[in-house]
Amino acid sequence: MIFDIKMIQGVYEALPDKINRITQVLKRPLTLTEKILYTHLSKDEELKDYKRGEDYVNFAPDRVAMQDATAQMALLQLMNSGRKRVAVPSTVHCDHLIQAYKSAKEDLNTAEITNKEVYDFLTEVSNKFGIGFWKPGAGIIHQVVLENYAFPGGMMIGTDSHTPNAGGLGMIAIGVGGADAVDVMAGMPWELKMPRIIGVKLTGKLSGWASAKDVILKLAGILTVKGGTNAIIEYFGEGVHSLSATGKATICNMGAEVGATTSIFPYDEKSAEYLIATDRKEVADAIKAVRQYLQADTEVELSPEKYYDRVIEINLSELEPYINGPFTPDAANPISEFAKVSAEKGYPQKMEVGLIGSCTNSSYEDMTRAASIVKDAQEKGIKVKAQFIINPGSEQVRYTSERDGILDVFEKAGATIMANACGPCIGQWKRETDNPDRPNSIVTSFNRNFAKRNDGNPNTHAFVASPELVAALTIAGDLSFNPMTDPLLNDKGEKVMLKEPVGAELPNKGFGVDDLGYIEPVADGSHIEVNIAPDSQRLQVLHPFAAWDGKDITALPLLIKAKGKCTTDHISMAGPWLRFRGHLDNISDNMLIGAVNAFNDKTNSVKNPFTGEFEAVPQLAREFKSKGLGSVVVAEENYGEGSSREHAAMEPRFLNVKAIIVKSFARIHETNLKKQGMLALTFINKEDYDKVREDDKISILGLSDFRPGRNLTIELLHSDGEKDTFEVAHTYNHLQIEWFKAGSALNYMKN
Repeated sequence: MIFDIKMIQGVYEALPDKINRITQVLKRPLTLTEKILYTHLSKDEELKDYKRGEDYVNFAPDRVAMQDATAQMALLQLMNSGRKRVAVPSTVHCDHLIQAYKSAKEDLNTAEITNKEVYDFLTEVSNKFGIGFWKPGAGIIHQVVLENYAFPGGMMIGTDSHTPNAGGLGMIAIGVGGADAVDVMAGMPWELKMPRIIGVKLTGKLSGWASAKDVILKLAGILTVKGGTNAIIEYFGEGVHSLSATGKATICNMGAEVGATTSIFPYDEKSAEYLIATDRKEVADAIKAVRQYLQADTEVELSPEKYYDRVIEINLSELEPYINGPFTPDAANPISEFAKVSAEKGYPQKMEVGLIGSCTNSSYEDMTRAASIVKDAQEKGIKVKAQFIINPGSEQVRYTSERDGILDVFEKAGATIMANACGPCIGQWKRETDNPDRPNSIVTSFNRNFAKRNDGNPNTHAFVASPELVAALTIAGDLSFNPMTDPLLNDKGEKVMLKEPVGAELPNKGFGVDDLGYIEPVADGSHIEVNIAPDSQRLQVLHPFAAWDGKDITALPLLIKAKGKCTTDHISMAGPWLRFRGHLDNISDNMLIGAVNAFNDKTNSVKNPFTGEFEAVPQLAREFKSKGLGSVVVAEENYGEGSSREHAAMEPRFLNVKAIIVKSFARIHETNLKKQGMLALTFINKEDYDKVREDDKISILGLSDFRPGRNLTIELLHSDGEKDTFEVAHTYNHLQIEWFKAGSALNYMKN
């Protein structure tokens, strides 16, 4: 089945004239990123040379994709937009609400029962607004998008931070919050600060145990979790052409972990092969006439330092496998050094669970390469020492892998095949353990490894690696095992080495599937009534947030001063809380419960200024709200790193938090705060963070003259009567200030 072919053909037909005009105006060779961004300028946007990292620009994406956890809030907002039908092709994918516990069949049946109300809601709204619907079990959103919707030269947004996965097929694909998705579905321009461009030159060719995953694991160590903020990573060089389309997607997917807006690869033969293998030969045929426009200009590749803001070079021939972690995806360790690092830092050496899957590594190629290692171990009489869990990326991958005997290899080794869903990667894992207080190690092929993320256990040390390395470490049951140098004992007591992994980029017999799991929306959904029960604990009708009262914010209490890493997992946990993603009141009970209080080094324990007692963060916020008080949150670097979930912005807004003041923001979260009418402010002098005390009354002054480029003033009234005053910066433009004044972007749109 081929989707959106007329739209895609229209993009290609217009491409030559658009690129020629852009080249004339910019008067310079173009990167691939620039070609796609500038050909997707909103129709009323001026064509000019926008300043990277400075100018806000309006774009017109080709499509929108939403996963079921974030789609709930997005569609609740869409229902309030006044729109009758979506303006661009849009889809909902049911992948987040399925908990991994026993097996694919049992877990899927359980999910369909426990989430029936939510699935029915998503189905009804999708039909009403003309949105394609992918059923539970159809697969993980990004794998399904890569197989069906991603196309070279296109532009899409998705309500998930790993939307950049589609960059593996040469698409600009950007993770956003639900309010941004509503803008595009409602036919409005979508705003983004023109990104900087980081060029990554790949030379050589992968061999042995090295994989595409190791490219991004190494890059994460170079850039760190915020080095790609407000930048697009564009890959070039002869090395890119040796990577499979799904391997490129893996690299783009995990670019989110360095804060990148998105990542992208040029179109090549591997791209064409993947399009044809996934029944999109018409797309590959349409590209033949415009192929030259789907890569950077020759001058860019010859002199990359002139056209990229930063250039990094990675030699694939010299690349070795990496293991990143624990607790942060940028703690990068080449396997040759990892055993030493692990011993020095006292990581639990017993490797207890190996998990292969997630949107990052669940392709057919991933499955075959991992299975080759497991099969080699079986043939050599080596038993698997750790628990083994597999999540295929889509029903198409699962069906084909089962047909080709790949899943049988895993199952014979004792692995459990879970549903085609996110599962443990996002905390949807009912893990059984003998002692949750015992430090333990797991290794995954996922993308993130924040504390508590996979199983809710702060004692779990999660490490991220390639599927091949996960398989090897699972077989060994030893975190320090290096399959390149270390032998294993077989059932005869012999020392044997594991063979290097081998696999197939694409199935020799082609992909197969009985039921993709797709439901086409009805032609006219105007007659469909979407009903939400008033007493529902899963869904809640949204009510508009109050507009700004026109005054400065004065004498507000501090809710929490967060210390250290504060990701969206810390602000709004996933796992068991996913069931409340459509109910703003209920899910607000998890607001900031994972953040560490700088004054007592505890989570979910903040001082009530009225009683002097310590209580849960949401409880105190609700008490402030009940008294008509707002509050302020203070935090450190890269606040809101991680998921695109806008709940991390909507919950504070709902509980009357007025401002978030930090040392720096992650891109998506800063935008989400602005969309919900909140103040997202940054310390100009980062040492001013240290001036904030537990009992402070905080004022934000200068809002009557709130404008782009003009700082606001913070006044701290300490409990001893002393005051500290300092300026804070912001990145609001004129439109975003109007969102603040209206109470939210949605309020502004409706008005």
